[in-house]
Amino acid sequence: MKKLSLFVATGFGLGLIAPIAPGTIGSLPGVVLAYAVSLLPVVVQIPVCLGLALLAVPFCGSAEKTLGVKDDGRITADEWMLYPIAFIGIPLLSLPWWSMIVFFCIVRAVDILKPWPCRGLQSINGGAGIVIDDFFANLYSLALNWGVCLALR
Repeated sequence: MKKLSLFVATGFGLGLIAPIAPGTIGSLPGVVLAYAVSLLPVVVQIPVCLGLALLAVPFCGSAEKTLGVKDDGRITADEWMLYPIAFIGIPLLSLPWWSMIVFFCIVRAVDILKPWPCRGLQSINGGAGIVIDDFFANLYSLALNWGVCLALR
């Protein structure tokens, strides 16, 4: 069970094999997940995103214990499982293909910059601390992505 949990927590191993920027590489499964969630009605997208965020907590906590490092960069479930939050209500399939590249850069930039209160929330121990900063970062990204979406229309 530890191996499966670590596999999921590291973005299906992507976080383990990326020598540079494991969080960015490990976010890639989130792109597929975001497209899948965007097909659902908005009233369903919200609970699905909350459920994914809650599900990420034990995966991240277990991986942290296995790897023995607090918020290890190789743990990417907080990135990919929460990625769909940044797209709630955005009609991804009706936008140009390159818009996802712009959105991806926005999400990664916000995650790296960690605006208030994201950075401070990382001090929380365990899986919750790994996930909560990304939860708020993705809410910031959602606002920015909506701005891009509206500009594209």
